[in-house]
Amino acid sequence: MDENQYIQKESKERLKSRIEAAAKRRKAELVIKNGKIIDVFNQGIIEADIAIQDGVFVGIGEYDGEQIIDAKGKYICPSFIDSHVHIESSMVTPKEFAKAVLPHGVTTIIADPHEIANVAGAEGIQYMLDSSENLPLNLYIMVPSCVPATPFEHAVAVLTAEDLAPFYNHPRVLGLGEVMDFPSVSHAEESMLKKLEAARARGVKIDGHAAGLDQDAINVYTTAGIKTDHEAISVSEAKDRLQRGMYLIIRQGSVAKDLLTID
Repeated sequence: MDENQYIQKESKERLKSRIEAAAKRRKAELVIKNGKIIDVFNQGIIEADIAIQDGVFVGIGEYDGEQIIDAKGKYICPSFIDSHVHIESSMVTPKEFAKAVLPHGVTTIIADPHEIANVAGAEGIQYMLDSSENLPLNLYIMVPSCVPATPFEHAVAVLTAEDLAPFYNHPRVLGLGEVMDFPSVSHAEESMLKKLEAARARGVKIDGHAAGLDQDAINVYTTAGIKTDHEAISVSEAKDRLQRGMYLIIRQGSVAKDLLTID
């Protein structure tokens, strides 16, 4: 049996075990009882068991498990995903960052290490990847698109499309980080086109940074394949982006508080 056949068989067996557990034909590996499940879709509370098989939620209802956890009336809710963060802004390493956010229910972050990349270049990105291995936090990386941030800025490092290309092979690299250099996009500057095309060719995500851009500029942004923006600060700006098919990330934290303005 070759490697691909082994992987396919293992995947099939895992799927079967999950279905068997969901259908209650076998005990689930883990069952959480006596908890109050927060139904984020219908905005209610469910009092039921949660069945888990192979690390996957397979059922809500009445289940028996090989291992039982008594939640003792505590609330159970989905964990949080921080879809855009710069770890360097916190002035700590990924390991220490995980210690800070996990107790607050954040189990996954998508980080853009452009700050360390401006100082240390590709070595800085590699450091963030290496130092975030085997953490209890799911940490994914968007490779920095703009080092330096704009052509008229000075940075220690300069990263080209060729410098970024090897990072796309890493399993925790999801795509190209926030494209903040709009003038280079708008004027179809060669080095920016290479970065965008490299990401598009691989089918990876491209994040945006469309601060202050009007409708015409957003048209240019979306045409370039940039799909997200976290810079909208008003209802009209939010609508402009949503109408053109962008995903809107609303900031609400210590630095920017846009939720109530946009909601």
